[in-house]
Amino acid sequence: MFSVIIMSSILMLITSMVSILASILSKKTITDREKCSPFECGFDPKSSSRLPFSLRFFLITIIFLIFDVEIALILPMILIIPVSNIFTWTLTSIIFIIILIIGLYHEWNQGMLNWSN
Repeated sequence: MFSVIIMSSILMLITSMVSILASILSKKTITDREKCSPFECGFDPKSSSRLPFSLRFFLITIIFLIFDVEIALILPMILIIPVSNIFTWTLTSIIFIIILIIGLYHEWNQGMLNWSN
């Protein structure tokens, strides 16, 4: 019993020393002005926050996210064809694709897909 306590204490001491040594060795001593800044994206944090923002850029990112999620939902649908009921799979796929086509038509109708301005 006593040897288990001593071995546990020794292992805990070794683990603590290795953790402290790794913490000391991994610290960067050189600080970079850009890394210390709260924003690393090129915006000046001291300037006015009311600068005009391109709504076009926002719409393009939303369209990208919609199509990205679409791909993430369509790929598993293709993989489960052998293990699913073909009628249910077909109905679900058709409804999903109809919703996507309606959304694409709405984006096209609103002029969001016109890249030249």
